[in-house]
Amino acid sequence: MSEWQRVRERVLAFALGLPESYEDHPWGETVVKVNKKVFVFLGVDDPAGKWTPGFTVKLLSEAHGHALTVEGAAPSGYGLGRAGWVTVPFTADLPETEVLLDWVEESYRAVAPKRAVRLLDGQA
Repeated sequence: MSEWQRVRERVLAFALGLPESYEDHPWGETVVKVNKKVFVFLGVDDPAGKWTPGFTVKLLSEAHGHALTVEGAAPSGYGLGRAGWVTVPFTADLPETEVLLDWVEESYRAVAPKRAVRLLDGQA
């Protein structure tokens, strides 16, 4: 397993550990959702063709600018970039994995219902 695949698996496992999250596969892509809303896109499981391994998260804080400093990172296509979505390639020189997990949590908080965020914060 390559380094980027290990990072992808760690990001996926972390995302699935967040309250009420679940894995889905729309468009042949692995995503993690909460309340039927995607909070992290993880690409396809079997890279073929011109696919670049990476992940996409919604960032509304200074993390948005930080993510865009990663080589190859860009606002997401299909109009998602205007809403704060950033696509970061796993093949780049990435920040520490803990930073990536923080970005996943921020994306989760941006799309999750308040009850799920309360669960995350231990305020059930």
